[in-house]
This record gives sequence, C-alpha cells and structure tokens, in this order.
Amino acid sequence: MNNLNNNISMPNDWLLALKIYSNLDNVNAPISYIKKEIEDGKEISPKIDNIFNAFKYCSFSSAKVVIFGQDPYFQRGLANGLAFSVNKNQRVPASLRNIYKEIENDIGYVSNKDGCLENWAKQGVLLLNSSLSVEVLKPESHANIGWDKFIIDIIKTLNKKNKIVFILWGNHAKQYLKYIDNDNNLILSAAHPSPFSAYRGFFGSKHFSRCNSYLKKNNLKEIKW
Repeated sequence: MNNLNNNISMPNDWLLALKIYSNLDNVNAPISYIKKEIEDGKEISPKIDNIFNAFKYCSFSSAKVVIFGQDPYFQRGLANGLAFSVNKNQRVPASLRNIYKEIENDIGYVSNKDGCLENWAKQGVLLLNSSLSVEVLKPESHANIGWDKFIIDIIKTLNKKNKIVFILWGNHAKQYLKYIDNDNNLILSAAHPSPFSAYRGFFGSKHFSRCNSYLKKNNLKEIKW
C-alpha cells in the first residue's frame, strides 16, 4: 500500500498502473479536500481508511468487471468503500435488494447471503462509485471535488487491459461511456437499480448472465454472483 496523503493508502499495483496515464494529481486533489473537511469537523462517508476498499479487494491484475455506482451511502456508518455494498451486520439497502432480485431472475440464484460484496470484489469485480466519498447526510456533496477525473484515469488504465466488462447503471455511470474502448471491452448499461428507476430497464437487463457469457468466451473465470 502506498501512502497518498496522511495515512490514506491505495494499493501499489493500482498506483503503478495509474502512473502510466496520470501523475496522480487527479487522486491527490480530492483526498486533500477530504482531509481539510475532516479538519473542519465534517463527517465523511465511508470512513477515511475505507475510501479505496474497491481497489484493496480487487487488484489491478484481477480486475475484469467494473460496476459503477453513484455516491457512497450518505447515511452514517453504512458505506464500506464498495459500490452498493454494506457491512455484514447491516440491513440490505433497497438498490442492492433489487440487484439481488435481478440476479435471481437472470441466473436462478444469488450467492450472497448479506449486503457485503467483498466476495464479488475478490473475484475481480471493481465496485466503483463515481464519487468515492460524500459528507454524511449530504448526498452528492462531493460530486464536484475531482473524483470524476480520477475515475477517467481508472477507465483509461483498464482500457489497456482489454476484455473488461463495464456495467453502467443510471445516468451518473453513463457519463463515462465516451471514455471506454467499446471495441475491445463489453459495455452493459441500463437504468439504476434504485426503487425509483429499476422498472425502467434495470429489471430484465440480464447483465449478470451476459457478463459471464463474455468472460467465458474470453477464457476468463465467471463471477459467482
């Protein structure tokens, strides 16, 4: 792990890959902003040492699927650094319940028994929010602090791996479509799985079976959803 800014660490394999496309200013800028917010007494979600958990549990070498979320959960104590995920002792959030419902309808069963998605991440699923932080009880409060530039760097880095499945749910995720190499990767997009939009195309999208079919076709291990 490499210390980026006062004890906020990101795994070395990701940093080495990112350095090809970035001087790391695009990750240091939002981290510096967050540190100042904390110094000013503001509460940040997820906890500061969990901000890069998506990269901690899914190494660069193993990454083969990217699922984009929006904000981390802005409620106190809920976000754990993985998009859509919560810790094992937490109630499964509504969007994740809809994700599980689609998985069951798509492939017939759900492997997870709780709301923690670490096992997906460890299989090579990068669970990436479009903002990696948010002020507690203030949704989208960190939407404009520079995380978008960092996410673009991540996409450019993954583009060069090829054969990545990019899963984009909702308009926030779809803003990254133009940065993805569509010729050498698979893009799956649909409505967001939240209760407000899941019936507008998320349900029935069959992204999980389509993802696994693509992985299998490219001699990559399928995900146990």
